[in-house]
Amino acid sequence: MLKKVENKFSHVKPNDTEFSTGGLRDFFLYRDLGIADATGGKVVAQLVRANLPPEQGTGWHFHQADFHIVIMLKGWARFMYEDKETLVEAGDCVHQRPGITHFLFDYSPDMEYLEIAAPADFGTVEIEGPCAVPAVTPWK
Repeated sequence: MLKKVENKFSHVKPNDTEFSTGGLRDFFLYRDLGIADATGGKVVAQLVRANLPPEQGTGWHFHQADFHIVIMLKGWARFMYEDKETLVEAGDCVHQRPGITHFLFDYSPDMEYLEIAAPADFGTVEIEGPCAVPAVTPWK
């Protein structure tokens, strides 16, 4: 049975939290939207923004999450989902089913996406990939 956690009202404005380093990847900046605190850790919502040019990408991995979506707000990113290359552009929404093997390997300088996942403390497991990854697009 699920542990009952009381949810709190939350309203985070743009200047309430800043983009900062210290997230899962050092080449991205992250902005917490207060949802993990409001839901008692059931869900996390954060904005993720490109900070440094793509070099190595995220590496092959999967997340230990029950739910995970990415909504691209600006720019674009190229992912490998298993053995399929997928271009995710502004306005696109991707549901990453639990356990899907993927690799974010290329992105635009203006890339920014909303990431929502459950639970808030989802894990990430690095693994060997199923195929080669295409080359990145150098920033100008």
